[in-house]
Amino acid sequence: MIDLRSDTITRPTAAMRQAMATAEVGDDVYDDDPTIHALEARVAGLFGHEAALFCATGSLANLLGVRLLVEPGQEVLCDVQAHIARAEMGAHAAVHGVTMRTFLSPHGVVEPEQVAAMLSPDAGPHLVSTAAVALENTHNFGGGTIQPYDRLEAVSQLCLDAGVGRHLDGARLWNAHVATGTPLADYGRLFDTISVCFSKGLGAPVGSVLVSSAANIARARVQRKRLGGGWRQGGILAAGALHALDHHVERLADDHAAAAAFATAVAERAPHAVDPAAVQTNIVVLDTGAVPAAQVAQAALAQGVAVSALGPRLVRAVTHLDVAHDDCVRAGEVVGGLIAG
Repeated sequence: MIDLRSDTITRPTAAMRQAMATAEVGDDVYDDDPTIHALEARVAGLFGHEAALFCATGSLANLLGVRLLVEPGQEVLCDVQAHIARAEMGAHAAVHGVTMRTFLSPHGVVEPEQVAAMLSPDAGPHLVSTAAVALENTHNFGGGTIQPYDRLEAVSQLCLDAGVGRHLDGARLWNAHVATGTPLADYGRLFDTISVCFSKGLGAPVGSVLVSSAANIARARVQRKRLGGGWRQGGILAAGALHALDHHVERLADDHAAAAAFATAVAERAPHAVDPAAVQTNIVVLDTGAVPAAQVAQAALAQGVAVSALGPRLVRAVTHLDVAHDDCVRAGEVVGGLIAG
């Protein structure tokens, strides 16, 4: 099986398992797990922030990061296809009383003018006030697209001028970092809170990290415990994330090349489905045209290729460290042929 459903399906390598097996651990609820401390300090330093918090999932890290910036009854602005709006089960509203207003953006790439037009930090007694803006980089449902740095800078400055918070859902920020060469600290200086994931392209089995100021992380630690998210000997998992930082970041370029090869193989058979030149990282979104996406996914699975149907006419494939370059080419041939009919 060539499994391209997501980069979350990766399994820890033998070397990562060894690092996890030998990790020094403590009790994180008592704040004495040394491996978690090491991971949190390292990630905070990479982004130029004071502190960090190890969380079980990216959704939890986003939930905490947004809540640090937005009080119940206030709003966060985000893209209409943002992960926090589409794929976190309405948790921001259900758990924290946070509302959302969304803007459209081509392939998930933010247009600062739209943000400027929607910002309403002091909406008065009858309307909802904007407390934060959340961006996503890379953009999952947009097709792994990278937010241009000048646009991130522009939105960050808009938020500073308006006095509203800035959250970055950076689940796949490592991919943007590798693809563009932009230092992580340059991303860090633009946002008040940032979540980054280790269980996607970096291949760790579990975990995301939220970075922010020391005061914010102290608040987030309390809320994480309140939500049942405290660890015990979580250092075993933190060790996998530390190993990923040491060994799996730069190799993301291989996933990007494999995604481009997959897209090229599809386009050779179904040119309307995808423009390979538009593939920026490890996610490829295909337009299946007249063929229903669910039909393509089902037929591909029968031929040993697993992809995701995102909508009636959209299929997503995600490359990762558990699939080889040649396998991705083969998968593209299969899926492209099915779309072509």
